[in-house]
This record gives sequence, structure tokens and C-alpha cells, in this order.
Amino acid sequence: MTDVPLTLAKTNSSPWPQRPFHQQYLMRQTNNLYDFFESPSINPKGGFFELDDEGVPLDVDNSTRQIHVTTRMVHCAVLGSLLGRPGSDEIVDHGMRYIWDHHRDAKHGGYVWGLDDSGVTDGSKQAYGHAFVLLAASSAKLVGHPLADQMLADVTQVIDTRFWDDKTGSMRDEYNQDWSQLLPYRGQNANMHMTEALMAAFEATGNKDYLQKAERIAELIILKNAVPLGHRVAEHFNENWVLDKGYEGNEMFRPSGSTPGHWLEWSRLLYQLWILGEKHSSWMTGAARELFRQSVELGWDKQHGGFFYTLDWDNQPIMREKLWWPVAEAISAAAYISAYDNSDYFEVWYRKLWDYAENHVIDHARGGWLSELKEDLTPTSRLFVGKPDIYHALQACLIPLYPAHGSLTKAIIEADHTMKTHV
Repeated sequence: MTDVPLTLAKTNSSPWPQRPFHQQYLMRQTNNLYDFFESPSINPKGGFFELDDEGVPLDVDNSTRQIHVTTRMVHCAVLGSLLGRPGSDEIVDHGMRYIWDHHRDAKHGGYVWGLDDSGVTDGSKQAYGHAFVLLAASSAKLVGHPLADQMLADVTQVIDTRFWDDKTGSMRDEYNQDWSQLLPYRGQNANMHMTEALMAAFEATGNKDYLQKAERIAELIILKNAVPLGHRVAEHFNENWVLDKGYEGNEMFRPSGSTPGHWLEWSRLLYQLWILGEKHSSWMTGAARELFRQSVELGWDKQHGGFFYTLDWDNQPIMREKLWWPVAEAISAAAYISAYDNSDYFEVWYRKLWDYAENHVIDHARGGWLSELKEDLTPTSRLFVGKPDIYHALQACLIPLYPAHGSLTKAIIEADHTMKTHV
């Protein structure tokens, strides 16, 4: 990958997201993702299939449904409904009913991680999963789904009583199914996605308690930990929130070292949190820009392109695979920050990231985005099999299309309202 100057020629300097052709490109990519994922993912027995590279269910006979897959599909179908894509409301309903009737643990409370047709396959109660239940319920409320309010109230009560640690301003990570054992592990990933979900819940309800929790999590994860580490996001801690640099966990959800893709997610979420907090927390925007810059400086493969999946604490790659979701999050972050930062830097990177995605990640032949590439950008499937979900790529296509005034759902609703008032 040849480096490009981080300045723009005056003759080509207007932002891509403002150009009609680029807007059409983004909407075409959005439709392609919906075409690939929506109909083939629907499991007639409830929930959603995970798909292979061709868009065929990986296990059609007795598919395992993991909670983050179910809930993310609901959120993405809500986006489809707000956009006006036919078929979306039925998918929202299909997913919401599976969450309420199956993932919800009627005996012990909370929401289990995994199910198949025979019942619970993984009964663990994880903050990560509950964050996405909160996101799904908050999103579903915006399209008036009849289960949204009771699910929102239910998952909020579970989060408040089981996961929220008011002393530290963070979420506890994981219990067993009957809540009798709490793991000592504490992690930033669950807290990051809970921040995203708490902001969505605040926007859906107006309840500032959600927003205050999100702000406290951001202060712990970013201001107290990432900033002193040179704007590198630490992933793994013990129960006292002491950094565990030697932690080795699940390669997919809790890999060792640090994950530049999460630095990129936080860079967008911080801007969103700053806006929702009426721009009072001035530290957030500077931290967001530095997180983005560090992810590019340390995590981007300057020879081949793409973000290394993980780095050690000497800033050297541990896992050299290039996954689809970090570049998607980088696109979203660059678009969001560009709305508030007029320097060429973020616009140049926005274009470079789309160049990379278009030429290496988007599967033009079969649809969807390739989930994993080797260091040299040839496809592989060591960590991920098939195309796991629509969530990251879809938001990368849609976020640049709407004003950066909060969450994507809010932006779509506000744009629709503005259009109606001008008719």
C-alpha cells in the first residue's frame, strides 16, 4: 500500500460524504448488505442463522443462536425500518420475540448467551450480551415494537442490580446462569458496548441515568486508563480494575494485548457521548482524535494495509489477521470526527479506508464483507468462519450519510422529520 499525502488538493477537497455519487455508493452498499443478510438469516424456528461466505446458513438443522447475533440483527432491522426498507419490521418482530421468549431466563432473570433448538447451550449472563439487549430494546422502541418497553425495563433492572458497580463506575463482566458466581475478570469490551447501549437508551427514553453511567464508564476506560497509556485502550483487568497485561483469554472476544479496532470504536463513541452530554466533557474530543491517530500510527499495516487485530504492549502485532470490523469502525469514526474537525487528516483517512474496503474487504462476487484476511490480504478463516453479522459494516455505510448529532437511529429520525417539515 503506497502512502498518500495527508493533505487534499483544492480541486478534490470537498468531503466525500457530501458528494451525491458517494452518497449513492453508500446507499448501494447498504442495500447490498441487507440483501445478503436479511432473508437468508431468518431461522423459521426462531432467531437468526449465522451465514457462510456464500450466504448460506452454517448449521441449518440445529443452529446455535448467540445473543449478540440476535440483538444486533434486531438493531440493524430497526435501521432498515427507519430507512424505509420493506421487510424490516417483520425481522424486528422475529428477533424481539426470540429474545423475550428464549434468551430471557424466566427462572433466574437476565438473558442467556447461547441457545439451540433443544434449549440453553451457554447459560452465562454476560454484560456484553446484556448491552446488546439494551441496544435492541432501545432501538425497537423507536419503531414502536410492542415488546420494547417491557424488555427495556427488564434489562435495565438486571443491569442496575447485577452488572453496574457504582463504586468504580463500570460494569461487572460475567456471572453463571443462576448468578451464584461472579467471575473476577473485568474488561473494557463489555463496558464499551454498554456505553453505546446506554446512550441509545438515553436517546430512546430521555432518562439521564443512562447517560451518566455512560459518562462514568468512559472516564474509567479512557480518561483514567487509555490516556495515561499513550491513548492505547487497555482491555483486561482484575476485579479491582488493575490492568492485567499478561491476560490470555478467548481469541475472538477477549484476545491478549490491545485491540486497535476498539480504539477506533471509542473514538466515535466519545464524540457521540460529548454531544449527548451537551459538550460539557471537553476532554472527550481530544482523546477521541488521539485514539484514532494512535490506531492508525500503531495498528495500520503500512506495507499491506489493514489493521492488525491485536498489538502487544511494545506496539508489535500479536495477531496479524485483518478483520472486517476494525476498518468498518475506522470508517465510522473518520466520518464522525470529520464533522467536527476541519483538518484534511480525517477526510484523507476516510477515503483511504474506503479504498481499502472496496478493493480488499467487500465481497463483490458473493455479497457481504470478508470477515478475515491474512497479513498479505488473502482471505482466511482462522478466527471467523463465514460472514458473522451485518452490524459493523452496515453502520460504516450509514453513519457518513447522516449528521453527527448523536446515534445513527436518532440521526435518521431527525433527517426524516426535517424532510417532512419541508414538504
